[in-house]
Amino acid sequence: MELLNSQELELLDSKMVEVSYRKGEIICKQGAPATQLMIVREGLVKIYMESNTGENLVLHIMPEMNIIGLSSLFEGNNTYQFSAQAYLDTRIQVVDTATFKQLIRSNSSFSLKVIGLLAEYNTVISGRFYCLTQKQTYGRFADVLLCLANRIYKQQKFPLHLSRKELAEIAGMSVESVARILTRFKEEQLIELECKHLNILDYNRMFEISQKG
Repeated sequence: MELLNSQELELLDSKMVEVSYRKGEIICKQGAPATQLMIVREGLVKIYMESNTGENLVLHIMPEMNIIGLSSLFEGNNTYQFSAQAYLDTRIQVVDTATFKQLIRSNSSFSLKVIGLLAEYNTVISGRFYCLTQKQTYGRFADVLLCLANRIYKQQKFPLHLSRKELAEIAGMSVESVARILTRFKEEQLIELECKHLNILDYNRMFEISQKG
């Protein structure tokens, strides 16, 4: 929001409402009217697609300072194409789509930033599909750990807020497989688990496992 001038910030503030979600609460529902965008100010959010089988496909994990619902800015795309759920207690700032479009039209630097975010989200989702369809379990789980280290927490030692069930859902595997791989990674001194934190001890080997799949 640092790209907005004082008048634009005033407009945004006048239209914005802050909402808090507890861990596990649904933020938006796939197929619902997409009239709002949601800025993640604090917490962690799961973006996923629902299926008739009851299994979810996790598309994206959003930390703070990300925007939920940017795809609804496109004309004709007036429903959410995904659902969003709070992984942790999360604070969201909600603004209507019309106001957001007005800011994009009036501020070219801001619009370029939004385009950059859309491109980043597309890259993340493309990488997710490649990982889930082309890599074996060890490569998929290594990808998850590197994502948490590099993109979410930005450090090799990070709090393990997610349960094994949630990690399994992200990696597209069973809880039993996650437990087995965690044990194997610990035995090979790739990771260390202590006080609800995970530390990647050998980043290069973890990256190699991720690449080879």
